[in-house]
Amino acid sequence: MQIEREKVTLKVDDGTQMAAYVSRPNGGNKLRGIIVLQEAFGVNSHIRDVTERLAGEGYVAIAPELFHRTAPGFEGDYTNFQAVMPHLRAVTPQTAEADLHAVHSWLQAASSVDRDKVYSVGFCMGGRVSYLANAVLPLRAAASFYGGGIAPDLLDRASALHAPMLLIWGGLDKHIGSEQRGAVVDALSKNKKTYVNVEFSDADHGFFCNERASWQPRAARQAWALLLEFLRSW
Repeated sequence: MQIEREKVTLKVDDGTQMAAYVSRPNGGNKLRGIIVLQEAFGVNSHIRDVTERLAGEGYVAIAPELFHRTAPGFEGDYTNFQAVMPHLRAVTPQTAEADLHAVHSWLQAASSVDRDKVYSVGFCMGGRVSYLANAVLPLRAAASFYGGGIAPDLLDRASALHAPMLLIWGGLDKHIGSEQRGAVVDALSKNKKTYVNVEFSDADHGFFCNERASWQPRAARQAWALLLEFLRSW
């Protein structure tokens, strides 16, 4: 399948402009749309690769630059987390919501997208934002890979989730402990939300990314297959 790639600029309601990386099948029509939400290291080669892989599966995939207010075009170094912290802290639920609405509007306006079939997936910081997207957008389904900060910061959003939620964690992740993971699951259960919760016991934080030292190829392959099946089911 041939893939088209482009960079687009979106207008956000707060008056800012946000770049986004788009991948889609060449010549497709009425395709599923998916928002791909970055790690704290920006819309880098890993996130671009995820959008392209999803396009290869028949999605119109768009990855917005959530750091556009503080560092447009930012691509961080996986060995220098301190450099990303100022930009990470600047992504609040309020700014993320504004960005999500802008991306969703773009997908709704795209002639190649089935407006009733829009999804989200996010990694690390983006996993948290994907959970938030499920609460503020009319998604068909959403997925979060090791979404840090859902607990405790966004547990009160569980009641607002519109769609089934896929939660993927690494059991060795010291950044998101078992208490946090359990709190997210408990919040979804309490609010009678549909979800799938998966923990790869021998995987660490960031295990899906082949550019990180924590990459775990077997778990990454299994998680990818699970993600595709989960999305297809809704």
